[in-house]
Amino acid sequence: MMKILTAAQMQYIDRLTTERYGVPSLTLMENAGAGVVEFLEARFAPLSGQRMLILCGRGNNGGDGFVVARLLRERGARPRVLLFARPEHLRGDAAVNFERLAATGAPEIVENLETWTRVKPALQEATLLIDGLLGTGLSKPLEGLLLEVVRDVNRLAGPRIVAIDLPSGLSADTGELIGECVHAHASVTFTAPKMAHVFPPACEYVGEWVVKQIGTPPEALEDPELFLELIQPGDFAWVVQRRPLTSHKGTYGHVLVLAGSVGKTGAAAMTAKAALRAGAGLVTVATPRSALPIVASLGMEFMTEPLPETEAGTVSRRALDDGRLDRLMEGKSVVAVGPGLGMHPETAEVVQSAVNRCPAPVVLDADGVNAFAGCPAALQAAGRVRILTPHPGEMARLIGKSTAAVAQDRIGVARDFARQHQVHLVLKGFRTLVASPEGRVRVNPTGNPGMATGGTGDVLTGLVAGLLAQHRDRPANEVAAAAVYLHGLAGDWAAREKGEASMIASDLLEAVPQAFQELRASVSRS
Repeated sequence: MMKILTAAQMQYIDRLTTERYGVPSLTLMENAGAGVVEFLEARFAPLSGQRMLILCGRGNNGGDGFVVARLLRERGARPRVLLFARPEHLRGDAAVNFERLAATGAPEIVENLETWTRVKPALQEATLLIDGLLGTGLSKPLEGLLLEVVRDVNRLAGPRIVAIDLPSGLSADTGELIGECVHAHASVTFTAPKMAHVFPPACEYVGEWVVKQIGTPPEALEDPELFLELIQPGDFAWVVQRRPLTSHKGTYGHVLVLAGSVGKTGAAAMTAKAALRAGAGLVTVATPRSALPIVASLGMEFMTEPLPETEAGTVSRRALDDGRLDRLMEGKSVVAVGPGLGMHPETAEVVQSAVNRCPAPVVLDADGVNAFAGCPAALQAAGRVRILTPHPGEMARLIGKSTAAVAQDRIGVARDFARQHQVHLVLKGFRTLVASPEGRVRVNPTGNPGMATGGTGDVLTGLVAGLLAQHRDRPANEVAAAAVYLHGLAGDWAAREKGEASMIASDLLEAVPQAFQELRASVSRS
């Protein structure tokens, strides 16, 4: 479990660590500096061969920079240190660490643009630049001297830039850019990532990032108000456990896929194949009668069942009236509803009724979600497992807002909907979100822009359903998070093999076995 924090939450946790758990704040700063040096030694050794320049501000980020400089000097390196403040303006732990550093050689003071003009040739001389100007405390755009410094840093072509905690100019509290910021090659943050490390476009400016633990006990992060988490492969050891030798196909569940229509048969087949690739023992596709021959021709491993159809070639109300759909849902481990169903009014009526009558867990995607557009209260989910996997447009239709409004507040929209309607919500997109009825929101780090192609959502629906069929004893939000993580891993594998522009959904489907292998390797390392 890795929390994602705001600046205020991080400050609270640091204060809690000192006041409740007895770890002095000076120790936290010392450990932070040591963590940065550890990263530098791992990436840029030998440090004695680097021409290092450390830029320090007046706050705790600058204090971390002082610790870094002192520890580097103790190791025989000779970093040049610039302080963008008067020493008498330093406070607290930063002031203490300034004095400790000054004992080995005081930093150069940069008070104004005139002084900066005189010393900034040091930028061109450096091979490694450490940004300790501002860190996580910024809430407004840079201006004045620091803005000019950041602009000059970003003009550099030579040195590698490592940010302490967060590149200067970024706000820790949002993925949005609030102004100009340092474009770092790497960032070393502490205790937990911040919003800017994870969400775009800010995450594009932090470079490679690592989290260093500085002495905060895990229990300090257990507050339920800290609801945002980054999905980690170590969370999913249960997904890649060896199967018992006595396994049979009934052991791993039977998925019913209610999907497809005339002209949209591929969605049904893709969902079914993904459920099988996820490891489901049996998969049956229920689809309109005239679409069935095409669906069946697209896969040898899943079964098919014909349903009555409308004049448009979509599922008809008669599938409910004659009890056929109810009989098909009996005994199924999971029912996946929606891909390629179409938006005929009769079909929407079938979806609403089937979803609310189904005793088994339901995964609802695409036109399954669209069937509840504007009337989410019709989704009677309380006490039953219902997992919705909309993209932002489908989410917007579901709640009666614009797609732009959803995109502007993805976390809030997902969390509020999941809690209000007691469902598990997978809001797709870059950094897909998995929100639970309890208000927990997990953020997926895998995936790439090549997945922005038709059919990849159908693969995700099948993966969720297939994993859920096998792991009925696991919390549904964990299963959904595992499926989302694997889906992104498969997309990353496919992108490496095919290229982002050329990959198609079937490439992602074929990469699912490699995704499982990669997850297994990650779990074994963790």
